[in-house]
Amino acid sequence: MRSDAVKKGVNATPARSLLRADGLTDEDFEKPFIGIANSWNDIVPGHIHLNEITEAVRQGIIEAGGKPFVFGVPAICDGIAMGHNGMRYSLVSREVIADCCEVMVEGHAFDGWVGVTNCDKVTPGMLMAAGRMNIPAIMVTGGAMEAGHMDGESLDLQSVFEALGAYSVGKVDEEYVKGIECAACPGKGSCSGLFTANTMACLTETLGLSMEGCGTCLATDDRKLVIAKETGRRIVELVRKNIKPRDIATTASFRNAIRVDMAIGGSTNTALHIPAISKEFGAPVTLETFDEISRKVPHITSIRPAGAYTIRDLDEAGGIPAVLNRLQDSLEDAQTVGGRMIKQIAKSAKVLNAEVLRPLDRPFHEQGGIAVLKGNLAPLGSVVKQAAVDPKMMKFSGRAKVFDSEDDARDAIIAGKVVAGDVVVLRYAGPKGAPGMPEMLSPTSLIVGRGLGDSVALITDGRFSGASRGGAIGHVSPEAYEKGPIAAVRDGDIIDIDIHERKLDVRLSDKEINDRLAKVKPVDRPVTGVLKKYRALVTNGANGAYLE
Repeated sequence: MRSDAVKKGVNATPARSLLRADGLTDEDFEKPFIGIANSWNDIVPGHIHLNEITEAVRQGIIEAGGKPFVFGVPAICDGIAMGHNGMRYSLVSREVIADCCEVMVEGHAFDGWVGVTNCDKVTPGMLMAAGRMNIPAIMVTGGAMEAGHMDGESLDLQSVFEALGAYSVGKVDEEYVKGIECAACPGKGSCSGLFTANTMACLTETLGLSMEGCGTCLATDDRKLVIAKETGRRIVELVRKNIKPRDIATTASFRNAIRVDMAIGGSTNTALHIPAISKEFGAPVTLETFDEISRKVPHITSIRPAGAYTIRDLDEAGGIPAVLNRLQDSLEDAQTVGGRMIKQIAKSAKVLNAEVLRPLDRPFHEQGGIAVLKGNLAPLGSVVKQAAVDPKMMKFSGRAKVFDSEDDARDAIIAGKVVAGDVVVLRYAGPKGAPGMPEMLSPTSLIVGRGLGDSVALITDGRFSGASRGGAIGHVSPEAYEKGPIAAVRDGDIIDIDIHERKLDVRLSDKEINDRLAKVKPVDRPVTGVLKKYRALVTNGANGAYLE
C-alpha cells in the first residue's frame, strides 16, 4: 500500500510515532489509509451539512476495514461572492481546491480518498485532483437545496436576482423583494435549479465517479447519508482492487457526460470545467466536442433556469439513471465506482415521469442545452445556454453598448441606459483580464427582471452563473486582455448573433478590427497574491481556463 511509506518498517518510526499521537494503534497500521476531503464551512449553504456526510463516509470506511483521516478544503459560495471583488476568486478557487487535495493526499501517502463536495468550483476542483493523482477516489456531492415558495410560486436564488431587476423599474416594491429574499433559499444544499453545482453533481455521477443516485439526491433526503456510508465502504474496496479514477473516467465517459449535459440543459460553466477535468485525466475533450454532441442530443428536461422544474423533479423522475436510459442508444460504455457499467445502469433504469424527462422524439428543444458560437468576434469560440434563450433572441442583431467593468454595466442597466435592441458588451472580465473570469449573473438578471430578456443580448469574455438565462453569450475567446477582437468593439457597432448557425460576428472587416486593435491599450488591473499567480498561468476560456 502507498501508506506503507508512513507506517511500515524502521524508517517509518518517526511517522508512526506522530500517528500514535493521533490515537492510532498497531492494528490501524495494517489498514488502508483513506483521506476524506471535507469542504464543510458555515457560510456556504451548500456546505453547512457536509460534516454529517463526512461522518457517514467515515463510518463506512471503518466498517470496511479502512482507517479514515479527515482534512479541510476551502469552498466559495458564488452567490455570496457575486457582484463584488470576491467573484474574481471563485474560478481561481477551482485550482486552489485541486492543489489542496493533492498536497494533503500526497503529503500523507493516503491509499485512496473521498471528496465530500457540493458547490460550483469545489466539485470540479476535486475531480481535477482525482484525475491528476490517479489513486482510488470517489466523490460524494452534498445535494440540492429544496426550492423556496412564496404565494404559490417556486423560488430559488435566480428569483432573488431577477426580483432586483423588477424592483429597479418599479414592477415590485421593497416588501416583495424582502419576501423573496427570506423565502428563496430555505436551508442546506446547493441552489435548487440546474445551476453549476447541481449540473456538476449530475455529471460526476455520469462520469462514474460518484455512486448511483448521488447526483440528484437532495441535501434533505435521508438517502444522502446512505449513499455517503456506501461510498466509504466502496472506497476501501477500490483501494484493495487498485481501481483508479483513470480506469473509470475515460474519453468515452467524458463524452457521455457532455451528452447528459446537453440533454438536461446544464450550466455553461461545464464548458470550462469538463475540458479542464478531462485534461487532468489524460482524456481531453474540447469546445468542439460540446458543439458536435449538442447538434445530436436533444434537450429533454426543462429545469430552472431553462424551465419550471427543479432538481427534486428530476430526482423523482428517476435521476441520472433515467436520463441515461433515455440516451442509452448513443452512450459509450464505461465503468463506474459502484461496479456497474454505464450501459447496464441505463438499461435497468426506469423513467418515472415522462413529462419531466421527455422521450427523444418529443424533446423541449431539438438540440442540446449549450451551443458553441464562433465568428470574427470569437475566433476561438464562445458559449450560450441556448435552452434558456427566448426564441426571439436565437437570431438577433443589435447596437453595441460597451463596458469595461461589471459595475459600469450594472449601473447603466439600472439607470435605463440599456434599451431594447442593444447588445451589452462586457469585456476585460476574462481569466486574465479580470482576472478570475467572474460570473455576470447580476447584469443578466437585471436585463431579464426589467423585461428586456427578449430584446437585449449580453456578450462577455467573462462567464455566467448557471442561473443566468436569456441572450447571454460568454467565454468569448480570445479575451480583451489578450487583444481579442472583443477589445476592438465600440459603442454603436452592429453585432450579429445567430445561435442556430453558431455565429457571433461584429460588422467590421478584418482590417478594421486589426487597425483598432493596434491602438488598443488593454485595461490592466493591478493584482497581488493568488490573482497575480493566476493571471500569469491561466489559459483562455475556450481551453477551460486551466493553468499551464
